[in-house]
Amino acid sequence: MSWNTGVRQTHRWLSVAFTLTVLANFVALAQGGGAMPPPWVTYSPLVPLALLWFTGAYLFVLPYTAKRRGGRGPDASPRVGG
Repeated sequence: MSWNTGVRQTHRWLSVAFTLTVLANFVALAQGGGAMPPPWVTYSPLVPLALLWFTGAYLFVLPYTAKRRGGRGPDASPRVGG
């Protein structure tokens, strides 16, 4: 498994974790009866969100660095009849 594949898989699993923590936050708010949930529930989505930002920034820059290094990049189509 290459480094890029590992970052993509990590980004996907972090998005699942982020979604689950946001849903848990909404459930805790709905069941609170007007009381605020504990701070660890409220702030729990921030950890996967920060990690998503770093992996997303890496994946965003990846095609541009591939072009700079002389690679074809992900949007290049194969040459026909070449």
